[in-house]
Amino acid sequence: MTKSNDPRLADETTAEEIRRRAAELAQDLPQLAKIALESLIRDHNPDLKGSAQKAGRAGMQSGNVSELTAIATLKPGGADRLHRIFDLTHGNMDGAQRVSTLHDMRFVFFDNDTRILFATAYDGDWDTYINDFATKIPGLMDLLFANVEGWPGISSPEVKDFIANHQIDAAGWFVANPQVTVVDVRRFQRTEKALDAFLDTMAVNGEMDPVTRAALEKLSAAISRPEGVDY
Repeated sequence: MTKSNDPRLADETTAEEIRRRAAELAQDLPQLAKIALESLIRDHNPDLKGSAQKAGRAGMQSGNVSELTAIATLKPGGADRLHRIFDLTHGNMDGAQRVSTLHDMRFVFFDNDTRILFATAYDGDWDTYINDFATKIPGLMDLLFANVEGWPGISSPEVKDFIANHQIDAAGWFVANPQVTVVDVRRFQRTEKALDAFLDTMAVNGEMDPVTRAALEKLSAAISRPEGVDY
């Protein structure tokens, strides 16, 4: 975002700048578009608050979550080999679980199978993420990306330059839970299973005192309540 050169706005905060620029943009918009624009910049639950900043060398970051989108040309026969690799597992890439910062990744063929789009969401900064790929799933990376023109190999000192040169920063970037990492999600899942087992055990305990039973009923009600949308 480019700051204004107007000296009167020198002390303007980022939030104030966004609202000022949105108001300028809204002058020529129909009413429904103005409402939609306002919904983009209003205050939200701080636990769900994201951001729009660089993830490091390339890509955007929102809270703890970053994005990587790259487009590359495939070698002759590369698309066919990749299709056969993906068909072996019906497109499931569970082997990537070793990268504990990886939220998701996907491969999309286009231009008559001559090019491929690789898109992923991950935790943390760009350099650390690429290092994770190189150290935790190097074989899988080379198996897949060896079908891309110019791929130097995941262990090559040139691989980061190669990836950065093919990466395109997202123009818009949204994460539903920007503060929650993959490690957090897995911990929450373990906690939920343990808590459910505990509550099931306590539910059949007829010797609980009234205070404990009331506290457990309150806890059970709180965690079973559906999470509302932040509107």
